[in-house]
Amino acid sequence: MAERLIIFDCDGVLVDSEPLAAEAYVEVYRRHGLGIGPEAVAACVGMKQADIIDKIGAETGQRLLAAGEADLWPVTKELFTHRLKPVAGVIDFLSVLSGPRCVASSSSLERIHHSLAVTALAGLVGEGIYSSSMVARGKPAPDLFLHAASKMGFDPADCAVIEDSPFGIEGAVAAGMTAIGLTAGGHSYEGHAEILRDAGADAVCPSWEDAARELMARGFVAETVRAG
Repeated sequence: MAERLIIFDCDGVLVDSEPLAAEAYVEVYRRHGLGIGPEAVAACVGMKQADIIDKIGAETGQRLLAAGEADLWPVTKELFTHRLKPVAGVIDFLSVLSGPRCVASSSSLERIHHSLAVTALAGLVGEGIYSSSMVARGKPAPDLFLHAASKMGFDPADCAVIEDSPFGIEGAVAAGMTAIGLTAGGHSYEGHAEILRDAGADAVCPSWEDAARELMARGFVAETVRAG
């Protein structure tokens, strides 16, 4: 089987971080005299921090200033250090995956590396770690996925992207890649799968075991790969 590239989003795909990230946003906004609920953050899953802050401000009227922005990562990092876990089944999947893989995330490089380190995933995802800070436009633009594919030496048509957000799915579709939605994270909700399909996902999988079967069927992994 010819080598093909799997591009993993990080938050909500590799690490079960979205509920903790929402908790951090709510706490930081509270510290700065602003009131938002976790649902305001959930609506922004998949976006980079600057875009999340802009969207929350536009939709709630609660606008976080620069001092508050600077607090987001320290608060998030503390939560991640003590409570972050890998998404169920991903370690089993990655442990037997032999083909090329990389990470393309809207998060900062520091956050990506910390997330992978505290969940013991750092040695399983390869050295290709790409952040939206490396490109002009974040998801749903295709820039990050195209950048990752170029750096890894693959044509977009030979790439599969695993994403949990509609913004990520839209970016993968715009990049001309196979888009696989994953709803295995703790932030998944009723209607999540339908939203990913509406965004253009070629398939949506409720677990890493299902994702492994889907990737096998599409020729991205060998038939010996399983996740459980």
